[in-house]
Amino acid sequence: MQAINRNKLFIASCLALLVTSLSFGIRAGLLSTWSHQFSLTQEQIGIITSTAFWGFPLAIVIGGMIVDIIGMKKLLIAAAVFHLLGIVLTITATGFWSLFISTLLIGMGNGTVEAACNPLVASLYTEKKTAKLNHFHLWFPGGIVIGTLIVRFIGVNIPDTNYLSNWQLLVGLMLIPTLLYGYLFNKLEFPPTERVSSGVSTSEMYKSLLNPLFFVMIILMLGTAITELFTGQWIDVLLKNVTENAILLLTLETGVMVLGRAFAEPVVHKFSSAGVLLMSAIFAALGLYILGHTTGNMLFAGAIIFGIGVCYFWPTMLGFVSENLPKTGAVGLNFMGGAGMFAVSLYMIFMGGYYDRLVAGQLPSGADVKAYSDVAGGTEMANAFAEAKKAAGPQIINVTLIIPIILIVAFSVLYFYMKGRKKPSLQTAVAH
Repeated sequence: MQAINRNKLFIASCLALLVTSLSFGIRAGLLSTWSHQFSLTQEQIGIITSTAFWGFPLAIVIGGMIVDIIGMKKLLIAAAVFHLLGIVLTITATGFWSLFISTLLIGMGNGTVEAACNPLVASLYTEKKTAKLNHFHLWFPGGIVIGTLIVRFIGVNIPDTNYLSNWQLLVGLMLIPTLLYGYLFNKLEFPPTERVSSGVSTSEMYKSLLNPLFFVMIILMLGTAITELFTGQWIDVLLKNVTENAILLLTLETGVMVLGRAFAEPVVHKFSSAGVLLMSAIFAALGLYILGHTTGNMLFAGAIIFGIGVCYFWPTMLGFVSENLPKTGAVGLNFMGGAGMFAVSLYMIFMGGYYDRLVAGQLPSGADVKAYSDVAGGTEMANAFAEAKKAAGPQIINVTLIIPIILIVAFSVLYFYMKGRKKPSLQTAVAH
């Protein structure tokens, strides 16, 4: 039997997560281009982007439930197939439905990667699980930074517009890590999952999901995921007409997240998980307030503060569950991730329609929004449309600001509830 090469398996896992994060970073910079090229409304763009977020929970929940049955290897090869098909269909897209289907496939690939790679990395490095999982999940914000920089510096603008002419090439770059991680996973031998070796039975794991605290954490996960991922995916659309460097705001925000996750271990060690979540909500709310109420260089300060806030949301939510509800196992973590992504998908659809209504409200009464969006740059109608979007974007951010404000209250209650409470003896520290 082939020996398990954990270093190569870890590298392949990082490449798989890189494809997931590149799909966020590159696609976030292409939403306006697709809207223009395919004459899509912002509501349609919201539906397309949200598809990745409900394809993700579909895959992560199903994948988490069958990973012990079919094995991590088959699950990750399936992820590579989903990614490959999704990327090719995006490159050859002709309109709404092709973008919809391709985004769904990429979302399913993303969820399948998460469902398999978390237990894989934890099984490979049992002696330093927390550190290696943090190193692995650096590639989520790290890949978004790479993706947004690719859009910024390799993307070719159509003259007199902010739309990209070579967007198919940018999407096609994701084929390289996809083919590499698919090849590596196909050739390598896998260890058994951590849950199999933990001694927790399947029935015991599912019974643990009925704990009231787990229900509370699922609800809070909805808010933390929307705050982080909706803002990140839409920041270029929302602030494109407020600053010329909207996509760089996402680069800056995710760059802060990379640094934060690199030093996550001492931060979480110094403060309790509930304390970190409370501080995260405060910083996220402050960052969103600045992004929604300022212009110019202050937007970059807002992006930094917001990045500090959302940096620890996902890993600490999963870490809290794994520390305080350890018997929920991989299924519990996958339900948390799936619930968060599903909430983001619904929020995106709702906000896409709301954005269109806000833009229409800024235009003359009875104006055809599509007619305004199709006019050439520099015309009176184009200028009016740009001003309408300039007003609508920050309003969406200010509505979203309500969520972290609610989270501040909720995490304050959680902090005092958990203070002095003894943790269960079974520990399963997992970070995103």
